Parts: sequence; structure tokens; C-alpha cells
Amino acid sequence: MSRNPVARAAGLCALVVILAAPGARPQSSLPTRIGKIAVSGTGGWDYLSVDTASHRLYVSHATRVNVVDTKNGTEVGLVENTPGIHGIAVVPEFHRGFTSNGATATVTVFDLSTLEVVRTVSVTGRKPDAIIYDPYSKRVFTFNGASANATAIDPATCAVVGTIALGGAPENAVADERGHIFVNLEDQNCVVEFDAASLTVEARWPLSPGETPTGLSMDRKSRRLFAGCRNQLLVVMDADSGKVVSTFPIGKGVDGTAFDPQTHLIFASNKDGTLNVVRQNSPSDYVALGRVTTAPGAKTMALDASTHRLYLSAGVQGGRNAEADAGLFVLVLSQMP
Repeated sequence: MSRNPVARAAGLCALVVILAAPGARPQSSLPTRIGKIAVSGTGGWDYLSVDTASHRLYVSHATRVNVVDTKNGTEVGLVENTPGIHGIAVVPEFHRGFTSNGATATVTVFDLSTLEVVRTVSVTGRKPDAIIYDPYSKRVFTFNGASANATAIDPATCAVVGTIALGGAPENAVADERGHIFVNLEDQNCVVEFDAASLTVEARWPLSPGETPTGLSMDRKSRRLFAGCRNQLLVVMDADSGKVVSTFPIGKGVDGTAFDPQTHLIFASNKDGTLNVVRQNSPSDYVALGRVTTAPGAKTMALDASTHRLYLSAGVQGGRNAEADAGLFVLVLSQMP
């Protein structure tokens, strides 16, 4: 995922928060704004990550991570020395967090309690972008956009334990938590599945009619993948067969998708300041509920499934466009009246 460019002037940062109402099946009403969270500093941004157990939100921010308490919406600390950061993988069972640093082809390892840097790991590739943790294989994976491969790291030892060639430029990725990883290849218009232990490619599925895939999320129970594509399509794919189940039009510049397993809602966040919402009635039946106005540049997001909130980074307005402005901000939306 491409980072938004570094801001030109000093300013406030914040996050966008969108709250989806809990329940077995949501109504057709769309979320509405309920607030904003301020975070410090200036510079570009990319992925966000939520640790539901500790009620913390981790926000990538140029050369550091802003850490926010999601219960009260306040910043509680920083993780420094993450140059060109793209993503954050939180691994509570090892009490560590991992960041992908695109500018230096490294991973910063930090303590989740103190936020102090534990180690810096060099990846076997260039421009590590997305980063995820797979609890099944107990490995952290970086997806290296400039070298068309992925690096596997042991979170216990912080050692690189393998590399897998993907045959294209990886964007976002998701683990099915059964030993398989799925990753979008943005220049190949496909999804690749590989074995998390053996690091061997098992399948390569075209996303057609979707092109230039970015955001990727999964309904693990129903085995469905949700790929946001830059030709303004959300593609629903069967994770076992690679069959395209359904497609939906979405906004411009998508970079994130998310699936809430309790509300059965799928979200696609777009750079044009919109959030598309699709409801899953069954694994084979989906319906578009509509779109919500967020903010220009709010293309990345993280879901807190315990509170049904979505957090989206976006630029503070004041210049020609959000990406050229200083800092960030976060909207809060809710489906509740």
C-alpha cells in the first residue's frame, strides 16, 4: 500500500472512527458521524491496527507509530524510529509489535507494554509494505512491494525464517488462521494463496473484472475474500475455489476493506472520501447498502470487531488536497440513531 506523502507543514493529526451497530443482522441504515480523535505530529500515513484486548489503536505516521487508547480516545504513547512506516502487526502472545519500514527495508520490533524498541530486523526484500501476523503458523509476514516477495519472521526470536517469491507486487494480505495466507498482487490483478509453513504458492486466482487490487479482508467462517480494486470494484471471492461470487461498484482510490463477522457488513474505504457498505445475507448473497462521506484521503482503515468501530486516517484540510496537508484526522460514525 502506498503511503500518503509527507505533509508540508506542521499541524494536528487525527483518525477517522466509524461505528457499526452490533447485532446478528444490521438494518439498512448507514453509519453517521459521532466524533474525532486527535493524534500528534505531522507527516504521511498508511495502515492502522487495532488490539481489541488492550483497547489500543496503532497508527502509522511517517517515521513513528501513534498509539491511542480506544476507550477514551487519547494518545498514550509513540513508537519511534520507523522510517517510511507502512503497517503494524500486533502480536499479544509474544508481547510485541512489528512495523514494516519501507524506507529502510526493515522491521521495527517493539514491546507492547513500554512501546520501547526491542530490535530492528532487515527483511529479505525491498519496500516492505503490508505486514500481518498469522497465529496458526506463529509467523509475522512482510509483503515487499518492490521485490515481489514476502518475508517470514519468527516473533519469538525476531529471526527471518524464510522468503517466498510471489510473482508480482504484493499489496494487502490476510491469514485464514488455518495455515494459509492470501495476498493481492496489484500488478497481476490476482490473489495468491500460499502455505504459511512451507512457504509454497498453492493457488493464483484472477480477480477479473477487478483490476489493481489493494485492500483485502476475509470472512474466515464462510471462506470469502473481499478485495478492493482500483477500477472501483469490490470483488467477493470464494477462498477455496477462487470463483468470483459477486462484485460491487465502490469509490475512487480504495486502499482498505474490512469485514465485521457479527454485523455481516463489508466496508471499502476510498481516497475520494467515501466508505462503501455491503451487507452479507449469506455466503452467496450480498447487497449494497450505500456509501458514507468520510474525508478526502481516508483510504486506509482498521476494524475493532469488539466495538464495531472503524478507524480511518485522513489528512487535515487547508491546502489543495488532503494528502498535501499537514497531519491527519479521524471521523467517528455510528449506525445507532
